Amino acid sequence: QVQLVESGGGLVQAGGSLRLSCAASGLTFNYLAMGWYRQAPGKERELVAGISSGGTIKYVDSLKGRFTISRDNAKNTVYLQVNSLSPQDTAVYYCAADRNIGRVTTSPNYWGQGTQVTVSS
Repeated sequence: QVQLVESGGGLVQAGGSLRLSCAASGLTFNYLAMGWYRQAPGKERELVAGISSGGTIKYVDSLKGRFTISRDNAKNTVYLQVNSLSPQDTAVYYCAADRNIGRVTTSPNYWGQGTQVTVSS
């Protein structure tokens, strides 16, 4: 069973940056595709980015440029660097995992509990 634990969320001022982390356990991390999603208040959960086991990356077009996904296979961890934050980025950010980037960016089987990011104006 895959376990995903996010960290790094918090309260940040507009224009600031955060790096979110997600530590995975339970399956061989190197074989997993990983993803980040977010859910703003009153809105549906949406994909932010995904990264395959081999390092192929997919970003949602509207978020390209400010978000950077990366992974460290030695640490079983995936990261999301978020820059130039605005209040519209306020959301719960979720880590996800599945066998390939196609699945992790559409309907992943494994989810973390989420980490809250709040951006003040």
